[in-house]
Amino acid sequence: MVGTDQRGLRPIADPYPVSGPTGVAVRTRLKHLTAQDEKVLRLVGAHLGSLAAIDLKARCADDLGHDSASWAERKRALTPESSSRWAGSITKATHDQWALARRSQVAHLRSVEAGITTIRHRLSLPVGTKGTKKKPGGYRSRQEWHAKSRRLATLQDRLAVVRDDFEAGVVRVVRGGKHLARKRHHLADAGLSESSWRERWQAARWFLQANGETGKRFGNETIRVTPQGEVSIKLPAPLAGWANAPHGRYLLSGTAVLAHRGGEWAERVAANRAVAYRVHLDVDRGRWYLTASWQIAAPSQVPLRAALAPGVIGVDMNADHLAAWRLDTHGNPIGDPRRFDYRLSGTAAHRDAQVRHALTRLLRWAHGCGVRAIAVEDLDFTDAKSREKHGRRKRFRQLISGMPTARLRARLTSMADTTGITVIAVDAAYTSRWGAQHWQRPLTGRKPRTSRHAAAAVAIGRRALGHAIRRRMAPPPHHRSDGAGHRTVQAGPCGPGREGDRPRACGPRTRSDGARRGQNAVDHNAQDRSGRWAEHVQLMLRL
Repeated sequence: MVGTDQRGLRPIADPYPVSGPTGVAVRTRLKHLTAQDEKVLRLVGAHLGSLAAIDLKARCADDLGHDSASWAERKRALTPESSSRWAGSITKATHDQWALARRSQVAHLRSVEAGITTIRHRLSLPVGTKGTKKKPGGYRSRQEWHAKSRRLATLQDRLAVVRDDFEAGVVRVVRGGKHLARKRHHLADAGLSESSWRERWQAARWFLQANGETGKRFGNETIRVTPQGEVSIKLPAPLAGWANAPHGRYLLSGTAVLAHRGGEWAERVAANRAVAYRVHLDVDRGRWYLTASWQIAAPSQVPLRAALAPGVIGVDMNADHLAAWRLDTHGNPIGDPRRFDYRLSGTAAHRDAQVRHALTRLLRWAHGCGVRAIAVEDLDFTDAKSREKHGRRKRFRQLISGMPTARLRARLTSMADTTGITVIAVDAAYTSRWGAQHWQRPLTGRKPRTSRHAAAAVAIGRRALGHAIRRRMAPPPHHRSDGAGHRTVQAGPCGPGREGDRPRACGPRTRSDGARRGQNAVDHNAQDRSGRWAEHVQLMLRL
């Protein structure tokens, strides 16, 4: 549990640069395929898909007793029905799929535990007790209290089942996806016929992917793509009769042209460096696609001070737009805020395209401004998506669940790496609240009112620069307290308590001090006295 200070605020973590991508994936379409090419691809995908299903079943049966010996045994069992390289790709994909299911199981376990903790707390309070910003209150009525007590029993039974599975290493995986499997029982709601669903289900369970090998011809012996775009596949042993090229290979009539990162891919293929390939069918469009992926060296980390030298752009992510504002090195907003809209609706591919287009506009603006750093919040809504945490606020829960925070940051990091821009992650604590408190009103002038999200972008940028979010103003003319407002003098970037209240100034605060007992005790021009030079300067400034 994160500790808090005397005011009940948790400590603020330091900003840090986000590591760049270590891999590349490029997709292109396989054009000009003949009917025989598609038939061979379907046969190979279906045959290898059945082997992948058998191997996944064997891996799930091993539970926590799996080791390298059992992995090698599974690979030897698959080799006669395919090849040694196909068997290696299948077992590696099975291992990755089991590990992903295991991580999802841990996340589900934590979610159920968080729900039980929240319900127990609210049930322990009297009905109608109001909550605070830190903890929720009691339930509104006896009926809701009774319903939640029954749900607590349900969650406790579910937790016992999930915990037993976790301790035994039992995971449940659906090849093809559970969402598509559930649509089989609701074809009318999904707008599918049984034949169209069957076609999607079979295509999702196919297996047509091969790992690369450095030192082999063109970086892959199983699915080989030449620099000219010719694609050939090593056929499994039972399908060797379909070969139309030497050494049991099938050469496709269509070609693959990689437009994005094509030069980098061609250099790797010419140097016989490892490139992994995956072939899949888009049933809706009736098109075949080839995805090439390879590893890249981790980019060198730019020092944080060097990245922030030209300033920074603070970005606040919201459900339908990105609010951004450029700041100089002193934490002052420059120009007007920018808004980059997107719509998170439709299919997953459409949502991903919307996020990608918004980030493209953001990076182009940053490149035009000469800024080499973008600050974003280090958001994690894993615990905040709980149904029990927000109660009846269904729309708010849907809003949080629909925000692709992890995908947006991963996409921003990969896109910013190609443009030489550093992504800085800052602590998301109190940025929206303090930004609206200290920056929304001062930045609102004759132009349209500054939004709360734009003010949060300023707070995010200032935190990345190491400045305090709050702003200070010059001492008011009538007395030395902050009765006329805050100060405009910048808060210092150092000190662990820079986000707290301003400490009381030391030294005398009245004129009753004796001579030579204050910082300006001898300098009469610095005193507020009639006829002195300080009063004359103030009078001239007012005129």
